[in-house]
Amino acid sequence: MSQIKRAAYLLKQSKFAVCFTGAGISVESGVPSFRGEDGLWEKYDQSLFEIDYFYKHPEKSWALINRIFFEVLKDKKPNKAHYALAKLEELGYMKAIITQNIDNLHYLAGSKNIIEYHGNSRMLVCGKCAKKFNASDFDLSSIPLCPDCKFPLKPDFVFFGEMIPKVAQEKSEELMRQCDLLIVIGTSGLVYPAAFLPMLAHKSGAKIIEINKTFTEYTDKIVDVFLEGSASEILKEILIELDAN
Repeated sequence: MSQIKRAAYLLKQSKFAVCFTGAGISVESGVPSFRGEDGLWEKYDQSLFEIDYFYKHPEKSWALINRIFFEVLKDKKPNKAHYALAKLEELGYMKAIITQNIDNLHYLAGSKNIIEYHGNSRMLVCGKCAKKFNASDFDLSSIPLCPDCKFPLKPDFVFFGEMIPKVAQEKSEELMRQCDLLIVIGTSGLVYPAAFLPMLAHKSGAKIIEINKTFTEYTDKIVDVFLEGSASEILKEILIELDAN
C-alpha cells in the first residue's frame, strides 16, 4: 500500500480527524515563512516583535508590522491545500483545523471550524479596554487608535511575551485529546507551546500523518505516515483516493 493510500485509508477509518497547520502550508500562496533560509527571523530581530517593545515604541513598531504583515498579506489568496482542507471538512472527514498561521487563508478558503492558535490579522484589539475591531475599517498606514479610549490598537495576534489566548489553547488541547487522527502540515515543530500539541495527540492515542517538504522534530518520533512534498499536490491525491474508494 502506498503512503497516499495509507493516509486516505486512515482518514476514511477515522471518527474524529483534526488538522494542525504551520507556515509551510501558506508558502505556495506567497506568504513568507518565519524560519529557514528566507524566513522573517533571518531578516529581523525577534525583539522588535515583543509586546513591551510595541507599547514602548508604538509608531516605530507599527511601521514594521504594517510593512511585513499587513502589506504582505493584503493580496494573498488561499492555495489548493487550503481549499482541499475546506473540502475535507465539507465532506465530513475533517472536524477542525488548528493553525499557527495569522494569514487568514483557512478562513478565506471556507473552512468553518478553525482555531487560530496565535490569533489572526483580520482583527485589531485595544490593549486598554480589550475591544476588538475589524482591521479593514482602519487606515493601517499609521498606527490606529481605539475609537473609544484613543489607546493604540495592536493586531490580534500573539506577540513575543504574550500568552496564547486561553480559549484557543484550551480548545486546541481538548481537540488533541479527542482526535483519533491528526494531519500535521507545514510546521517545523520548533515553536512552543504550539509544538507540544501533536505530541499530546500522539500521547492520547491518535495516528499522525505528516505532510512536509522536509523532516521535522515529529517525523521520527510520533509520525505514522510521512508524505514528503507539496501540501497542495498531496492533499489533491488524498482527495482523489478518497473518491476512488
